[in-house]
Amino acid sequence: MRKLLVVFTISLLAGSAFSQEKVQDEFVKEGKVIKATLYHENGMVAQTGFYTLDNKLEGEWISYDAVGNKTAVAHYKKGNKVGTWYFYQGNEIKEVNYSNSKVAKVTSFKITDAVVISN
Repeated sequence: MRKLLVVFTISLLAGSAFSQEKVQDEFVKEGKVIKATLYHENGMVAQTGFYTLDNKLEGEWISYDAVGNKTAVAHYKKGNKVGTWYFYQGNEIKEVNYSNSKVAKVTSFKITDAVVISN
């Protein structure tokens, strides 16, 4: 039993010695906006985008999954959803058009052997 406890303790200490510290999200003022880079727990970038100085989402925001694949591209103006957004899910792309922060149109595309098929 004592050997088991010693092995467990050593394993625990070794694991904590090599564990990663969470990367801190970054916020950098660039003129009239704040550039944000948000991270997953594994240190990979989760989102990039901008805030206005009064803390509203602004411009293009890009989201990534935990292994670095792009999952979404969004656009904001003074905190409102605007323009065309894209959502990537495997071989499917959803295009969502916003008007006055409301969904105006949704289009789906499937990618098969480098051919895009609109649904």
